[in-house]
Amino acid sequence: AEQAPAAIPAQQGGGGQHRRISAFLAAPAPAGLPVPEAGLPAGTGELVDAATTGTDTAAQPVAEAAVAAEPVVADPQPAAEQPAAEQPTAEQADPAQVTVEQPAVEPVALQPEHAAPLDTAPLEAEQSEQPVVDPAESAVAETPAEPVAEEPIETVQTAEAAETAPAQPAVQVAVQAEEQAPAAETAETVESAETVERTEADEDEAAEAAERVPAAPGYDDAGREAVHQVIRERRDIRNGFRPDPIPHEVLIRVLEAAHTAPSVGYSQPWDFVVIRNAKTRQKMHALAMRQRDAYADSLPKGRAKQFKEIKIEAILETPVNIVVTADRTRGGRHTLGRHTQPQMAPYSAALAVENLWLAARAEGLGVGWVSFFDEEEMVRELGLPEHLEVVAYLCIGFVDSFPDEPELQQQGWAKKRPLSWVVHEEQYGNRALPGEEPHDLLTETLRGIRPLDAKALGEAWDRQKRMTKPAGSLGMLEIIAAQLSGLSRKCPPPIPEPGCVAIFAGDHGVHAQGVTPWPQEVTAQMVANFLAGGAVVNSFANQVGTEVCVIDVGVKSDLPDAVQQGRTTGLLPRKVKPGTDDMTQGPAMSRDEALRAIEVGIETARDLVAAGNKVLITGDMGIANTTASAALIAVFTGADAADVTGRGTGIDDQTHTRKVEVVRQALALHQPDPADPIGVLAAVGGLEHAAIAGFLLGAASLRTPVILDGVIAGSAALVAKAIAPEVLAACIAGHRSAEPGHQAALAKLGLRPLIDLDLRLGEGTGALLALPLVQSAARAMHDVATFDSAGVTEKA
Repeated sequence: AEQAPAAIPAQQGGGGQHRRISAFLAAPAPAGLPVPEAGLPAGTGELVDAATTGTDTAAQPVAEAAVAAEPVVADPQPAAEQPAAEQPTAEQADPAQVTVEQPAVEPVALQPEHAAPLDTAPLEAEQSEQPVVDPAESAVAETPAEPVAEEPIETVQTAEAAETAPAQPAVQVAVQAEEQAPAAETAETVESAETVERTEADEDEAAEAAERVPAAPGYDDAGREAVHQVIRERRDIRNGFRPDPIPHEVLIRVLEAAHTAPSVGYSQPWDFVVIRNAKTRQKMHALAMRQRDAYADSLPKGRAKQFKEIKIEAILETPVNIVVTADRTRGGRHTLGRHTQPQMAPYSAALAVENLWLAARAEGLGVGWVSFFDEEEMVRELGLPEHLEVVAYLCIGFVDSFPDEPELQQQGWAKKRPLSWVVHEEQYGNRALPGEEPHDLLTETLRGIRPLDAKALGEAWDRQKRMTKPAGSLGMLEIIAAQLSGLSRKCPPPIPEPGCVAIFAGDHGVHAQGVTPWPQEVTAQMVANFLAGGAVVNSFANQVGTEVCVIDVGVKSDLPDAVQQGRTTGLLPRKVKPGTDDMTQGPAMSRDEALRAIEVGIETARDLVAAGNKVLITGDMGIANTTASAALIAVFTGADAADVTGRGTGIDDQTHTRKVEVVRQALALHQPDPADPIGVLAAVGGLEHAAIAGFLLGAASLRTPVILDGVIAGSAALVAKAIAPEVLAACIAGHRSAEPGHQAALAKLGLRPLIDLDLRLGEGTGALLALPLVQSAARAMHDVATFDSAGVTEKA
């Protein structure tokens, strides 16, 4: 794994904000129970972060909310009084110019929280052209609010209970005491014997500990630092190799280090083929270039353009190439550790590669790993025995310098995943670094969601005025350009390329109510179509140059394998459950399942951003999912079911009437509370809706723009906004769907769509068509000259 520069440690604070975050994670309070209100001031502000304006920013995170918020319901436990939040002053855009529309936020009533308070220090994850920053490890210096003082809950037992107990007759009590006396004496004897045994065992253990030899010592500080330095500074080198020969004694030391690697069953299954011959290296170079071209042809246009700028190998530039092989047959049939895992031979050989790499770095040698080979071709060209597997082809030589960070990270191909993303305590998903309390993914994500950066936003509006065009002449594109600048904290903003459309797929139990004529198995069939490249979304993605991935968050039927013949298919298997339950008969899913689906969306956003995508697009697939969307939109907008329920896949009047009635029936059954967005999802939502809501939250926490598709994405955005209003800073409405519910959702969100073509297909098609407009808005900020730079006279 490549190593990025160390992250800035997080600042502690924001004690009041944990109420807003943690309340969404707890089950709602039982009906009828009074919930005391704490004296927390309601924070107001703009969808702009004034942290970088240079003004006083001692305000609490609540005061930086995207929109006006009502007073929130706090924990039922007494809390220390907090000072009123100071409002940051941000540089405002010229009111004469086009301004960003800002929606009004509905009151968000929080549930009582009985768990320990969560640390919610506001974090700012730097995103633009930088490694993905660990939300748990990095923060912008802000003055924290005073922590809420929590008083312990005491259980008080009164004497009243004892007085109300019925009295027993004196004779009966005496008889009971007489009968219990022998038993009590026996119990005391046994307890005394056990105490003696425990005391003796403790004494024996103490004596044994005193006789133990001290643990083996580690390295001294200098030695330990040297080991970690070589690990930190190891790099996969492709550029800057020198032709200087490698002395034999240096190469021997490197190979000896590789040969001392650990191996399962001490099988040492590796061999090292050292190649110096120029003709042999020419053949290997030709093989690699042929595979490079094949790989480039398979990439979306956005990725292919980026790939052309990357050097993938240095076979000819380095004096030595080394082929590392693995022999699965070495050691015979009964090699220890390979009985159930025969793949341990190549895994062990990979450890030899790592040892070689570290030793080479200590010698000042750069190493580049070339994987663009057809293994069978390479085996034939090198004359290797057929039973050997090629684990690595390495290019080795002295270099001009070692880069400060991995080359692929410097070139924007991928970003480092923070340690906190990949460490799990006891079981997968229970994230915690050693010494920390486990934390849930949603809470960690909400900490990283911040408003638009005021400084970059102001710079964007100022540049718009000075560009060689009449002010405001680009309309909505100017708003989008300013939004991208504020989101990335840079002006001009990064070009949102490459991108990926994430299609979240799930089935719906409400399908049983006859809300669509399409059979439920069509969901799985369309997923297979997406993976085969035969759907409309694939065609549009090819045209605009984006990748397509499909996330199975709840498809009921079986799907193709995610890995076939050693290659990924584009399917991410993340199934929470095989479809929701029928919302007219009970909750669509449990609260825990809704949270797990949200986490699927967050994880997907993290994966795609870490893979180098600079813009995300929402997609969806699920027969009957517009029924769940209508129910969600009705809850969060307060509209009648008939006003937000559309025809989906083109149903007739009779089916549409039935669909409206089903939505009403579900809402009447559950009476969902819009102040409890997780509860709303659990009652009437879909697994793909929950995942898309998490997808938006994850993108916002990583300050990555996300383009919304139609009614499914719109309903999910309402959920995400109810959880964290600042999520809208990252959201761009790609289009307006023909579904009436989508228009209501956009109005509630305050988002203005870029195109309106009466689309109602879903899949991400409308958002993909809007992507070039978003990219053009950013491109203009880079390419268009200003009046002063172009020597153009401005109007009087």
